[in-house]
Amino acid sequence: MNALLVDDDYFVITALEKRMDWKALSIDNIYTAYNVAQAREILLQHPVQILICDIEMPQGSGLELLAWIREERYSVQAIFLTNYADFNYAQKAIELQSFDYFLKPIEFDKLTLIIQKAVSKAKEQQNNEKAIREGYFWHKNRTHMLEDFWRRLILGKAFPSSSIAIASFLTEHNLPYQITDQFLPVLVNLFPYDGSLVKEDKNLFDYALLNVMYELFQDSLISIETITEFKDYNWMVILKWNGSPESRLIEQICGSFIQQANKFLKCDACCNIAVSRTLEHIRKTIKDLLQMNEELIKHRNQTFLLEQYHQSEAVYTPPNLNLLEQLLNDNGYTAFLEETGKYLHNLIQGQVLNTSVLSLLRLDIVQLVYAHLKSKEIQAHKLYTGRSGDQLLMQSLNSIEDMQKYIKYLVNTAADYRNFAEQPKSVAQKITHYIHTHCGDDLSRTSLAEIVFLNPDYLARLFKKEMGISLGHYIIQTRIATAKHLLETSNQSVDVIASKVGYSNYSHFSKLFKQDTGCSPNEYRKNRKAEFTRLS
Repeated sequence: MNALLVDDDYFVITALEKRMDWKALSIDNIYTAYNVAQAREILLQHPVQILICDIEMPQGSGLELLAWIREERYSVQAIFLTNYADFNYAQKAIELQSFDYFLKPIEFDKLTLIIQKAVSKAKEQQNNEKAIREGYFWHKNRTHMLEDFWRRLILGKAFPSSSIAIASFLTEHNLPYQITDQFLPVLVNLFPYDGSLVKEDKNLFDYALLNVMYELFQDSLISIETITEFKDYNWMVILKWNGSPESRLIEQICGSFIQQANKFLKCDACCNIAVSRTLEHIRKTIKDLLQMNEELIKHRNQTFLLEQYHQSEAVYTPPNLNLLEQLLNDNGYTAFLEETGKYLHNLIQGQVLNTSVLSLLRLDIVQLVYAHLKSKEIQAHKLYTGRSGDQLLMQSLNSIEDMQKYIKYLVNTAADYRNFAEQPKSVAQKITHYIHTHCGDDLSRTSLAEIVFLNPDYLARLFKKEMGISLGHYIIQTRIATAKHLLETSNQSVDVIASKVGYSNYSHFSKLFKQDTGCSPNEYRKNRKAEFTRLS
């Protein structure tokens, strides 16, 4: 424990240092200061528990020093020394929570007793603060310990199987559970809307989500042991029963949560409720719940019970593929979506909700759409490559709604692009614009076909029919026209200009240029300059 002596009188400081038995008072270090500024420096650099300070000093009063100490929240017991028995001083000292107020001249026996009491109070305060800190860190550590314990179970890590081994495990890891405690896992799937906060700030969305969960999953019968996101938009809530399990209570809470998720979190939700089990059987229950989550086709904003889920080998009966193919060929895209929507609705009604069925349906639909586009000379694998399509594809097995959204994206994109591809003028305009703005790039037939997602041979035929010139010759004409403009308006070398219009081989460029103009690039530039001089 440390003490700080502050007084502008050198002799007072010296007397206090020499005449007090500091070791007997449990004071290890004595610091001294002769004004408030020096005292502040010491307090900033060293821990001080006992302050013995004069009130009246030329460069600032002891009361000002104590006010600063209280503002900085230092735990210091302050004893004031003064020559004046002024009530205002005493009143101010009390307001600032000083320990005592002692009049000079100093009576060292009395001062010793006052310091003993101050030391005792300082020790008590230190013990209280230590207990608070230890309690805080214990609670924080306990929270982390429980989170790690349940995360290991969720991820399928090793866990004792017998009740004796589990009891030993709980004792060894100081976990606050009994072997007879019953737990209920609840798995929550989230389906954010396009305008949901999660699209802009995932951390803020998670904070709001946890607030909603901790508020709703509250009841005298249950306590929340952990809430953790084990996969994107998949959260596991572990509940502990404080009484007999009441499954209806959890269903009601899940129903309320889904409503709150729709309203405040701007997302759909699906809750999967497991079966209440003791720790001896909880690992298998979590495993069964996770398996159901992978296999079950979720219907949004509904609650599913593990005890009602019966794993079975679902048989895939495809929709009328011939009808769907005919609808595509007849431009019946709306009817196609209606037909697939009916099929999905029948899957729900018939409880054929295994993801393997949905996966096989997706494969059939994709093949139908791709074959349809191929028949129109459209490269479907290029058309559907991109972030939006890839994301919808990944999410398509999450729920019936996600599959409907993916099929709608496939069909609407096919319809839009078929309309575009069947308008040669539009295709030709897009290609010519690209050639003019990228004449220095690689402009092969294949690379240009990728821009409009068409078969290269089909694009070449379409372009020649619409423009009256082959694609290759149009590219050459555009490049030579650009080269002419640069030769006329700039001082760049012919090599640089050749490179800018897409020719790395100067001889090849010069040959093509001469075929078009009847002279070399240098002769063309010389002739144009001479003509300009003559006209001016």
